Amino acid sequence: MKAEVHSDPAVSGDARLSKLAETAAALGYEIVDIAGYLDHVDALSAEQLTILRTVRGEAERVMDANGAVQDAVGAVAERTTRTLEAVEGSVEDVRRAGQRSHEVAAWVAELTERMAAVSDNLKAVETNNADIARIAAQVNILAINAKIEAARAGDAGRGFAVVADAINDLSRQTAKAADSITRNVSTLAGWIGTLRDESASVSDEARSVIAESRETDGALVRIAESVRETHTEAQRISAEAEKVQEATNAFAPAFEQIGSSVEETTAGIHQARSRVNGLVDKSEVIVQGSVGLGGATVDAPFIARVTADAARIGEIFSDGILSGRITREALFSRDYRGVPGSDPPQFIAPFTKFLDAVLPDIQEAALAFDPRVVFCAAVNQGGYLSTHNRKFSQQPGSDPAWNQANCRNRRIFDDRVGLKAGRNTEPFLLQVYRRDMGNGRFVMMKDLSAPIFVEGRHWGGLRLAYTF
Repeated sequence: MKAEVHSDPAVSGDARLSKLAETAAALGYEIVDIAGYLDHVDALSAEQLTILRTVRGEAERVMDANGAVQDAVGAVAERTTRTLEAVEGSVEDVRRAGQRSHEVAAWVAELTERMAAVSDNLKAVETNNADIARIAAQVNILAINAKIEAARAGDAGRGFAVVADAINDLSRQTAKAADSITRNVSTLAGWIGTLRDESASVSDEARSVIAESRETDGALVRIAESVRETHTEAQRISAEAEKVQEATNAFAPAFEQIGSSVEETTAGIHQARSRVNGLVDKSEVIVQGSVGLGGATVDAPFIARVTADAARIGEIFSDGILSGRITREALFSRDYRGVPGSDPPQFIAPFTKFLDAVLPDIQEAALAFDPRVVFCAAVNQGGYLSTHNRKFSQQPGSDPAWNQANCRNRRIFDDRVGLKAGRNTEPFLLQVYRRDMGNGRFVMMKDLSAPIFVEGRHWGGLRLAYTF
């Protein structure tokens, strides 16, 4: 047994290298799987931290707003107190004014009644004065007749004639006085009539003022009640705001502790993710070293294929420059032009048309090399993938998730795997990664790449991806 084990040290060494390469590849698989999970957890924790910071900010704004509410409610309570005092004073003033209006109305009503009585008395005076005037006229007539009869009597009637003249003179004076009294009484009656009309108007105005004062009094009473209710509600709001402030003050320290804990956890997860990614790099170095030392692995045929195809592409690119199909500047250009409306975004480069013409034959043939091959595509050092396999170069539609899985040409893959594949200058680079297939689906794959050199200048790399 021992002789067989050590009979061929070279074979035994190659076997151990092969085993090491296979173990490193398997380890890489597990590490990448864990790294993918950590990527997901890291993204979730970052989102949670963002949400937590947003919530913390909102909580602080709530506290600030609550403080503003307390200030505003205090101001409202103070103003309602002053308003209530002013309204109650106005109610008292209106009531006093109403009382005075009642008194004025009563006085005006009484004055109107007195004016009516005076008017009636004046009418009686006018009537009596008219009687006096008629009597004076009759006396005058009688005096004239008596004077005529005295003249006929001669000397015997001379004394009676003197009496008749005196009576006649008295009747004329009486008539004249009666006429003057009539004119004065008529004038006075006109004034009293005007005064009655004006007092009636004043009485109407007083009644209107009384009615309006009642309405004003009622309105002010209702305003006072509303102000009292507002004042009461403001006090209630202030009490509730104080409770909210007490609750937020008690909650704030616990919230800060939660935030600190989440931040520490997020930082730890991010650090673990970085360390695991470092392990991925180390496992890839082990695979690279073991295969480079002669370890035969299941990846050997794929390595031979991708290195040969990468060399061939470099020659085709160089021939394109020599033949004038493309310039060196255009081939190495990073001047990308976005495709309007593309989601995920696609880009056109100065060399896209040339690559569309020369790469499909090599890339499509690689798909038939082994059933485990998923895709074969060339990327430049920036991770830009101009020309993909036909099955991944569909016309974009309106569904971004479908586009993510089926429209992968004209895209920039500047993730860790894509950039390392484009920038690697070693003979080959074997990476294990989780490929995003869209709709939250990921597939564990191997990404084997070989550098593409054009006239001695590193252009990018050829990626050959296949399943385990």
